[in-house]
Amino acid sequence: MSAPPDLDALVHVAGEAAAEWEVELGEPFALSRYSYVAPAGDDAVLKVTPPEDDESDHEADALELWGGRGAVRLLRRDRGRRALLLERARPGTDLSSLPDDEATAIAVAVGLRLWRPAGIPFRWIGDHIPRWLDRAERSDQEGRELVPLARKLHASLVVGREVLIHGDFHHHNILRAGERFLAIDAKAMLGEPEYDVPSFLRNPRGLGYRMELRTTERRIAAFAAAGLDEDRMRKWAVIRCACLGADEGEAQVLRALVGC
Repeated sequence: MSAPPDLDALVHVAGEAAAEWEVELGEPFALSRYSYVAPAGDDAVLKVTPPEDDESDHEADALELWGGRGAVRLLRRDRGRRALLLERARPGTDLSSLPDDEATAIAVAVGLRLWRPAGIPFRWIGDHIPRWLDRAERSDQEGRELVPLARKLHASLVVGREVLIHGDFHHHNILRAGERFLAIDAKAMLGEPEYDVPSFLRNPRGLGYRMELRTTERRIAAFAAAGLDEDRMRKWAVIRCACLGADEGEAQVLRALVGC
């Protein structure tokens, strides 16, 4: 999303949905930047996504398919308002505070629950990657010099289209719920599990973590041990980070991952 959402509009819609569903809203969560996300009573969360966030169009459909296996449960939805009432993960702490190997093992286990066969109504990532790379190339974001390499790597892949992927799979979107860990904030599309790994490789962001080669290689090895293709993870890391932006240090790591 290139422009900030209209927060006042999202608050208004959230108030309408909360009144209709007879839930009391608390203060919005601090980490919700693009959507309105707030507690709705003790055991639920109300989320409203802005219309321009098209990557979230099928979040509710994915949650219905997952049915609480690896992700929070969908309790109610209002398609017109883009409002969701979701299970609240408690205590809701994410993976960012855990030792790296433990956080990675949990992410692998959660991913294996989420990556399952799916079809309609989900869209295919292969239809979107070229547009995202074009947008990155035209932008002034760091890492846009990776775009030519990313295009070459993307052209070398026959991108899968039969597996439901999370789309924003990283430490801050995997929360503790009692004895379980559950994913939130899916940008669900059809693709292949390897597509989801790069977001995890470059996180947790904002907490002093810097992407470096040894840790990145160790994380890739953990996902590969669970059955993911190592070469495809490396290629997707360059492609995804070229789309999203990468600083100089990240770009060096990414080039090293693919031997460039």
